Parts: sequence; C-alpha cells; structure tokens
Amino acid sequence: MKNVDVKELISVMEELEKERGISKDYLISALEEALVKAYKQNFDVDDSVDNVKVTIDKNSGEMHVYSAKEVVAELPVPELEITLEDAQKIDKNYKIGDIVNVEIIPKDFGRIAAQKAKQVVVQKIREIEKEMVFKEFNDKKGEIVSGLIQKADGKIVVMDLGKLEGVMPLKEQIPTETYRVNDKIRGYVLEVEKGLKGTPQVIVSRSHPDFVRKLFEFEIPEIYEGLIEIKSVSRDPGSRSKVAVYSRDENIDPVGSCVGQKGVRIQNIINELNGEKIDVIEWSEEPSIYIAAALLPAQVMAVDVKEDEKFAQVIVPDDQLSLAIGKSGQNARLAARLTNWKIDIKSESQIREILLNQAQEENVETEKEENIKNNEDSSEKTKSKTKKKTKKEIEDEKQEEVAVENKDENTLEKKPAKRGRKKKTEVEEN
Repeated sequence: MKNVDVKELISVMEELEKERGISKDYLISALEEALVKAYKQNFDVDDSVDNVKVTIDKNSGEMHVYSAKEVVAELPVPELEITLEDAQKIDKNYKIGDIVNVEIIPKDFGRIAAQKAKQVVVQKIREIEKEMVFKEFNDKKGEIVSGLIQKADGKIVVMDLGKLEGVMPLKEQIPTETYRVNDKIRGYVLEVEKGLKGTPQVIVSRSHPDFVRKLFEFEIPEIYEGLIEIKSVSRDPGSRSKVAVYSRDENIDPVGSCVGQKGVRIQNIINELNGEKIDVIEWSEEPSIYIAAALLPAQVMAVDVKEDEKFAQVIVPDDQLSLAIGKSGQNARLAARLTNWKIDIKSESQIREILLNQAQEENVETEKEENIKNNEDSSEKTKSKTKKKTKKEIEDEKQEEVAVENKDENTLEKKPAKRGRKKKTEVEEN
C-alpha cells in the first residue's frame, strides 16, 4: 500500500535526524506502533489481539498491514488462524503450525494512516525535544547559567534560559537583591525536574553556597585548572561569605591568587553578588590554625581544641571579642559552618575571671577536704584513747577483783579462831 503523505513524512524524518539528532528509525518504529492501534480502533479489532503488524519502508515510504495467522487443518478462527489450503495458496511450503503473515488491505486505511502518522510524528518530536532539553540541562546541574528575567513578582522569579524557563523560588533568592523584568542575571542550576506533562523545569539559585564556589572557578584560573582547591564555603546570602582555599604547591599563595592584584579578582565576584563581603582564608589540616583563620578579620590569641567532641575554645583580646563574634553572631556562625567545629569564643579578661573563680573554688574544695581529714584524724585519736582507757579499766577491775577475792579468803581463815576464843571465855566464866 503506497501513501504519498507517509513518504513525505519519511523525508521530514530525515531532516529532523540531521538538524536535531532525532533518530529516523525511532520515529518510524513509533509510527508503526501507532498505526497498529489506529487499525484496531477503526476496524473493530479486539485490543487483546496482538497478531497485527504494520511495516513502513524507511526509504520508499511504502506501508503494509499484516495479520500473523497460524496454519490449521480446519475450522479456523478468522482473526487468528488460516486453513492449510489457503496458506498453501500463498506458499506451497507452509505446514500445519506455521505462522503466515497475511497482508490486509483495509478500505480507507491510507487516509487514516496519514492522519495518525502526522499526529504521532509531531507528538514524538515534542517528547524527544523535551527529553533532549532535560538531558542537556540535567548535565548542567551544579553549573552557572545566564538568562533574562521574564517575571518577578517578589515570590518567584522566572528566567528565560533559551530552550526553557528557569524558576528561582523565594528561598533561593538573595534577600538584599531586587529583580526587574528584562534584567540579565546569572544563577546556579540547583535541580532539574520534569513537570506534569514531562516539560523540564530548572530550579535556579543565587543564595546557595555553591554559587559562590562556581563564581570563584570562573574568575580564578588557578581554581579552574586545579592548582588551588576550594575546601569549604559558608554563606549568609547578601551579607557575608567565607571561603577556605588550599594549594599543594608551596610556591602558590592561595589567598593572594584569589584576591588578585589590588583585589581585582575578588572584586568581580563581589560585584556579581551586589556587594556581599567575602573572607578568603587559607585552609589548614591543623584544626587550631584553621579555626583561628576562619574567625578573620578578628585576631586570635589561642585555640584549645577537643578532637573527640569537635569543640574549640577560642581566646581573643578584649578589644577583638565583638569582631570575632560579629553582628548577631554572624562571624562566629560562619566560622563554625566553614570548619564544621563547635566554637566558643571568650575574651582574655573573661578567661582570667573564669580561671580565678576556678582557683578559688579549688581552694575552697581543698580546705573542705583538709577539714574533713582533720576531723577524721581527731575522731580516730579519740576512738584510740577510748579503747586504751577501756583496756586499763578492765585490767584495774581484774586486779580489784583479785584483791577482793584474796581479802575474802583471809577473812574466812580468821573467823574460826575468834569463835574458839569466845567459847573458851564462856567456859572459864562458868
């Protein structure tokens, strides 16, 4: 079955393959599947019947509709089977059980096929384009894109990115910035999503810390080339950022390279962020050095770190305390995020007062312990004396008991003599 419209579609497919990279074979395959559905819908064929096949010659555009039928001996089911006699009319070599592709030439199917072909090709082109755009921007995830503002109502900003729109929600906007229609701005591709109809949607951010990281890569060639590494970024969007940089090459000054001569390099980044302050510090694997640097511009006297707890006690001069903490605690907060350490900042006088109080408490505790010890010693002595006195008393009592016993014995021995004398006297008197 020939169809001029389908043939023209083949040439269109070839052009699409050259210009947009949409595979011609993919479109033909999709078209064949769509025509099978169209045949079943228009000629009352049950959807469960899966023996219908449509083929399109990718060069000539010729279209054929086939019905695959099994060869049986007799009483065939017309939609699914064919008798051996009819099958051998097509080819004498067919046997029972073979599958025969019988070409169907339905009336007016050429017109139906042409209409369906156009719909399918247009739909598939749209789907493929959406998929290609999604893939393109998905590959740009984590990169910076530029675009014109199409809409800015305070809550959401819509950017024209060329092939699709970029959306910047309120939480991804810099609070201090004002966005106007037709302004050209740059943003960080945070996420690429598919909408309800498969349309790609790009979520853009200007408040994300990685937006600052990417700006550094654009402006600092040494970072882009890998000579300098950005170890960490902490940010309070629109107000201040801290960036920790490091270089394995001892001949490269990572901080100086980022700042540039007379601050030209860093100033370009500050301008892009509309005046947001940026502290560039040198990363160190030694926590005390790194934490001290993270608190810049404040000067640090000492840092006492507890590795297990990831906790650092920082001592600063009295006149540097407010600078180290920052307005509303901003400097200390950003330093903690940058280093991933808990940081407690104290002034020199505060530390002295704490140490003095600790010393006094220790003295009090020492005195208490000494008093308790003295009391215990006195009690022991008293107990010891009591024990000795008791023993002596026991010995004295024993001696007294012995003396009493001796006395009683002597008394008993004397008493009989007296009684004898008394009797003798009584006799004499008589």
